[in-house]
Formats: sequence, C-alpha cells, structure tokens
Amino acid sequence: MSVPSPEQLLALDRQRVWHPYAPMPGTRPPLVVRSARGVRLRLADGRELIDGMSSWWAAIHGYRQPALDAAARDQLGRMSHVMFGGLTHEAAVVLADRLVALAPDGLEHAFLCDSGSVSVEVAVKMCLQYWRSAGQEAKTRLLTWRGGYHGDTFMAMSVCDPDGGMHRMWDGVLPRQVFAGLPPAGFGAGVDEAYADELRRLIERHSGELAAVIVEPVVQGAGGMRFHDPGYLRVLREACDANAVLLVFDEIATGFGRTGTLFAAEHAGVSPDVMCVGKALTGGYLTLAAALGTAEVAAGIGRGELPVLAHGPTFMGNPLACAVAGASLDLLLGQGAAETGAAPLYPRGWAAEVRRIETGLAAGLAPAAGRPGVADVRVLGAIGVVQLDREVDVAAATEAAVRTGVWLRPFRDLIYTMPPYVTGDGDVAAICAGVLAAVSAATGAGRLPPQGANPRPWLSLRAVRWPGGTRPSCRPGRAGTPTARSAAAPGTGRGRRSPAGRP
Repeated sequence: MSVPSPEQLLALDRQRVWHPYAPMPGTRPPLVVRSARGVRLRLADGRELIDGMSSWWAAIHGYRQPALDAAARDQLGRMSHVMFGGLTHEAAVVLADRLVALAPDGLEHAFLCDSGSVSVEVAVKMCLQYWRSAGQEAKTRLLTWRGGYHGDTFMAMSVCDPDGGMHRMWDGVLPRQVFAGLPPAGFGAGVDEAYADELRRLIERHSGELAAVIVEPVVQGAGGMRFHDPGYLRVLREACDANAVLLVFDEIATGFGRTGTLFAAEHAGVSPDVMCVGKALTGGYLTLAAALGTAEVAAGIGRGELPVLAHGPTFMGNPLACAVAGASLDLLLGQGAAETGAAPLYPRGWAAEVRRIETGLAAGLAPAAGRPGVADVRVLGAIGVVQLDREVDVAAATEAAVRTGVWLRPFRDLIYTMPPYVTGDGDVAAICAGVLAAVSAATGAGRLPPQGANPRPWLSLRAVRWPGGTRPSCRPGRAGTPTARSAAAPGTGRGRRSPAGRP
C-alpha cells in the first residue's frame, strides 16, 4: 500500500475520524505528525514543534526514550497480552508492588485498568460496594467540589463540575451528587475556615447517604487548571473519618511528580482510602491506569454477599503496558541505570528538573500578568497557566503558538502548558514565548510588555518556601510576601516507603 500524502490523510481524517471534543466532520484540520523524539513533534510538512503539552500530560520523559523503547521490544518478544482472569505475570505483579511502595501510607492493593476514567469508575465502585457489603445500602452518593474533572465515563462525569464543566449537558441523566463550592484559589493561600466549615457541614449533613468524597488534590485539571491550598485535603480527611465516609483522590493528572511531589497528596501529608493514577504511569507510551485501595476497603468488599470486586477489563494488567510503566518508573526514580550502564535520565533527580521548569515558567510567563484580558497567571511545579477574562479563540491562539514553533492545546479561558520533565531551559523559554503569542492572538492585543515590566504591581513574582531553597511564583498578592507550603521534600512525606514496601 502506498503511503498517503498529507493531503490524502487529512481528507480521510475528515471523512472517517471522529476526534475528541470535536464535531463530525471536523471544522478545523488537525496537524499531521510524522514522528516525535525528545520534546519535539515532527510534522508531515517538515516543521518541528516543541511539545508544551506532554501529549495531554502523559509523556513526562518526552518521546522515543531508549529505555522505554527497549522495555516495549523486550516484552513484545515474550507476549504482548494475556488475560488477567485466572492468570498473572511478572510485569503486572512487580508494577503493583512498586505502586503500593510509592503510594501514600495505607494503600496496599492495586487494581490495574485501562484508562483514567475507568480507574475512577473502579474507585467509585469500590466505595459503593464497600458500604453495600457492610449493609449500608443507603450510602450511594458522592461528594466533591465544583471546578473538578474526573473523566468522560458516566459515573466520572457525574462528579465533574455540573454547571461550568463540559458535561453539563447531561444534567438529568447522570446520578445527582453533592457539590461544595469551588475551593478557594491559591496553592499557598492558607485554609479559609468558612469554606472548611462548609465542607465539614456538607459531609456531616449527608453522611448517611455518602459513600465517598472524591477530589483532585491540589490541582483541578481539565475543569479549570485551578490550584488550591493542600490544607483542604486535611479538612476532608478529618471530616470523612468523623462521619464514616471514604476519601478518594484522583491523581491521574497530578501523579508522578507534576506538582513537585511524587503525588499531590504529599503536599498535605494525608492518605486517601482509594487513589487513582494514570496518564504519566507509562511515560505516555501506552494506556494504563490503576485504582489503589486500602486493606480495609478490600476486606470490606470481601465480607459482602458478593465478595469480589465485580469489574474486569479485557486488557486489565496488559503485560506490554505494565512493562513500559515499570521502565518509566525506573527513569523517573533513577533506578536500573547502573544495571544497564546507561546514564540516568535525571542525574539531579526528577524533582530538581520540575523545580527548574517551574522557575523557567514563572519567569517566562510573568509578562502576561500585565496584559489587558488576562485574569490570572499561575505556576506550580511543571504547570504554567494563563487565564483570560474571556473564552479563548482556540484557532487563533493555537495558530499563533504554532507559528512560534510550539504545540499548545488551549481550552475554555485557559492557555496553559505542562511540558515534559526533560524540557531544557531554552525550550521552556520557547514554550513561554508560544504561550505569550497565543495570549496576544486570543486577546487581540498588540505586543506584550518587555520582560520584567510589571504594569500591575499587585500581581508579581513572589518567593515562596520550597524545600532546599525558594521558587518564584506568579500569583496575585503583595510583592515580596512569602507563601507557606508543605515542608515535606519532593519525593518524601507521609507514607514514603522503600521499594520493598517496608518502613
């Protein structure tokens, strides 16, 4: 079969392919990618784009990493898949053990599944079945806060923001859950006691019908890229314990280092009853996710009339995905390099690279803070966000970024970046230039203020405490005011255990 030209591919794409969050047929032609290596996407027309999105936050090590390629080839040489019902294999067992060893304290069991949305479904099913097995069949609802996003399957959609989220059209079809207000913004803003009391009252008032509280810890992703103080996670943990409600953390977007700690829960030093992970689990190579649960949740389900978790994806524990996930963890944690003789991907450790990217994003995005039409600029870990006071003209913003050689995927009122951890300083600066160009195009404004100019003195870079030093942050507030944050070092914190799973 002859290789189709880019024009032929686009014609077929428009005729046959239904893209995510797009009409059929599409209204805007996508860019045709021929290959990818490092942090660059090579297009069919020969152009190269720096990937500012980590392929929807998953490709944390970039593309064509030799260790991940080798892991996939090695596993293909043995088996690409085998059913997980009644069978098991090394890649899945070792991965489950490693996830438990790395996870916050108390999470002892891993249910491997296909995708992030499915892991949320599994987590919710665990919680519902736990209470049903305990004879408390009235506990069927979930509580969350507004501004969240947990996936596109039905139970996951029911805990996404019911008004501002993309799933609001399903009102009346989805199960009706309990929603608190938006968590107050600001990673280091401290706990608003009035809002904390609202959380406590809602959980207490609905405790008889609540199976679980589910939230995205510290960063709300696709619901609005909002950051909140880790203290609210402690409030939720205490309120759930006091009212016999399970707590679920959705770490699909935040897990594996994105916010500066291995899991975002570490910022608060608390552990959930169930935790969902996905996206970066395989370094963006293959789809794989997991729902991690405590021994108590597992035992509770086992005491029920149906003593099994009634869920079994066909590709659960896929050997190919599990093998690559194990290799990705090796890269992230600096393990296995000595055995192969390869140089570690992160000689200073992944956390140092995330801090380096954070510093570059904060400096590079700072000029956007003075622009008309810009409501906020915020940075946390390897996440940089420019929020507008209007809906983004996605076509104009994307085209402007591409002209600068950067791939971004704006949505709603947000132009943001979540680059791979291997992105060098020059490429981080280029990504920031792409974001600024997209902001300019989306707001219809002219040139940005020069680097260092600050037309709004109340929106300034501030030094906030970071283990081992300080880091700049783009957040509203008085210039020079320090913002407290967790004292736990990245990659440590409550529940950190050895790879063998022992204290």
